[in-house]
Amino acid sequence: MNPTSTDLPEVILFQPRVFGDSRGFFFESFNQRVFSAAVGRSPIFVQDNHSRSAHGVLRGIHYQIQQPQGKLVRVTVGEVFDVAVDLRRSSATFGHWTGAILTEENHHQLWIPEGFGHGFVVLSESADFLYKTTDYWAPEHERCIRWDDPDLAIDWPDVGPPLVSDKDARGSLFAQAEVFA
Repeated sequence: MNPTSTDLPEVILFQPRVFGDSRGFFFESFNQRVFSAAVGRSPIFVQDNHSRSAHGVLRGIHYQIQQPQGKLVRVTVGEVFDVAVDLRRSSATFGHWTGAILTEENHHQLWIPEGFGHGFVVLSESADFLYKTTDYWAPEHERCIRWDDPDLAIDWPDVGPPLVSDKDARGSLFAQAEVFA
């Protein structure tokens, strides 16, 4: 796992070393020592999640205001554009976002620490999206910021009109959103 910085210093892209031949491929998808050295601490992952979404599905921008979750995300089938938004008011990068293309071919993973919002849009026909979290899902603490918020101005790839859930369509505007200290 080769860690690479993004536009937001705490959000880290991990690029594995992939060994492949005519039989297939192998790569180390997680190494606690490498991960801890890259993020500067040793978070404990308590939950793994797996979603499948069709082309044009946009999920996010999600976060939990209490029991915040750090997420290590990857794609095992298909391709997504993945986004992290800094929601920490005390941060120099508050309200800034970064994005990365995650695919089944590049095997990249993105670390999104606690205090960040997260979303993605599916670019392929479908995508299987897997992620580890540092805290359990707590629906009573879940929050959502609109994916198309003008203040965030996320440069989403054009997939036509995105398919969003009712919850995501009703997300808060960034200016009115409950954020972290």
